[in-house]
Amino acid sequence: MPENHALLLNKKFVLKSPAPWKVKGEAIFLIFKFKKTWVAESGLLPKHLKGKFKGGLGYVFLGNYTDTPVGKYHELLFVPGKFRKTKRQAITKNFVDSEASTQNGRENWGFPRETLPMKWLTNKNFDSLCVEKNGAPIFSAEFESKGFSFPISTSFFSIRLCQTWNKFKYYTRPAGSGWGKFLNIKRLDVNPDFFPDIRHIKPILAIKVSRFQMRYPEAKYHDDFI
Repeated sequence: MPENHALLLNKKFVLKSPAPWKVKGEAIFLIFKFKKTWVAESGLLPKHLKGKFKGGLGYVFLGNYTDTPVGKYHELLFVPGKFRKTKRQAITKNFVDSEASTQNGRENWGFPRETLPMKWLTNKNFDSLCVEKNGAPIFSAEFESKGFSFPISTSFFSIRLCQTWNKFKYYTRPAGSGWGKFLNIKRLDVNPDFFPDIRHIKPILAIKVSRFQMRYPEAKYHDDFI
């Protein structure tokens, strides 16, 4: 990244791991088509993205990573859709349970990561997970996967990100693949103060992905004012 823009890695010592990254594990994709008014009112957008929503598909993504450059961790993130004239997606909420992932995610790609306790339990075709803040759940859900497995790739729904962090724009295009099964959402609850309230919005598609692999290439950087 720019030499004069190196981020300090927090007061805690964490493993510094530059891009590119390759992560493996399992994942859950909830794919939505959010309305512009809902994004403006309930999307919990950062200031620099307000009024710049351009539509497109939105995502809630949950990752259970067993192999990464910084060890095992879990992830929850939210992408409302596309923004700005460039019509690139932006991650606006991003929680992980690894401080090393948080700090490297911010430095490598400008992801707005926050470290919070997370639990992910799997029992045959059932998955349950919970994210907590200050000892209280902010996101919890139960899913049931069903049916046959099929190959899936992010090429089906292209992900082109533009993240703003410390006055720089980070452009990156992660790519992933695995074997998917359709999901039933058995239960989903959120605290709308900390995560967009998707409880009453039905996703277009819900998929559990096994043998999941995702590659995060090195980002390209530009001044935020360009």
